[in-house]
Amino acid sequence: MGNSLLCGRFELRLERPLVMGIVNLTPDSFSDGSLYLEADAAIAHARALVTEGADMLDLGAESTRPGAQPVSAENELRRLLPVLEALRDAGVPLSVDTFKPEVMRRVLDAGADMINDIYGFRQPGALQAVAASRCGLCAMHMQGEPRTMQQAPQYGDVVAEVRGFLQERLDALLAAGIEPKRIALDPGFGFGKTAAQNYLLLNRLAELRIGQYPLLLGLSRKSMLGHVIGRQPAERVAASIAAALAAVARGAEILRVHDVAATVDAVKIWKAVELGVSS
Repeated sequence: MGNSLLCGRFELRLERPLVMGIVNLTPDSFSDGSLYLEADAAIAHARALVTEGADMLDLGAESTRPGAQPVSAENELRRLLPVLEALRDAGVPLSVDTFKPEVMRRVLDAGADMINDIYGFRQPGALQAVAASRCGLCAMHMQGEPRTMQQAPQYGDVVAEVRGFLQERLDALLAAGIEPKRIALDPGFGFGKTAAQNYLLLNRLAELRIGQYPLLLGLSRKSMLGHVIGRQPAERVAASIAAALAAVARGAEILRVHDVAATVDAVKIWKAVELGVSS
């Protein structure tokens, strides 16, 4: 909490927006599925993202795109562990995108610095799997579950309901004895929300803030961007940058992105404008 986030071996300063590079280890990711499935290719890609300026990496071995099919814990670990172990010397925190307590325990034993959970640590055993660690935690809002979440999202007041959910998960994490400095919150863009609901949440992002807990946002290449510009995921880089800067202008501390170099450059220019200086 405050101006830093505790992430396992690291304590990240939050004076400027941080960029989290996405490393998909899935054959069916919506954006770059199968491209980085092989461990060696994934490791090389991850190292390239660090060279491009990624402040942290997010490794995911189960697709959570709308309609995605579940993956067993064994398959998830088989994809994750070699990459996680090879990147221990990358010099940045290694986050693992998973909601399975068994996977959480194993990757923490293998050296993961953060757990990024689309279910917000609601699965039985999830809180217990992470409570005793020093790892960072990102609790995300999702209405429903990945296979069906986009079929008919419904809210009375999407901003109030998402904020209420994040408050409830924050309370659960704190009640489990988790240090406040370990916690980040994610409104879950695209997870059980229409395009209009996503844009309303982004427009009113400041209303989702709870105290000084950092907001981690994933907007990169998502369908909410395609809804406006009519382009396929790989052609949404410029739109992703625009969304990232809109998020930063509204207070987001961490941006989870595919296009690290472009996002890092854009954030540097935003900061130069904000400060009125060039260095």
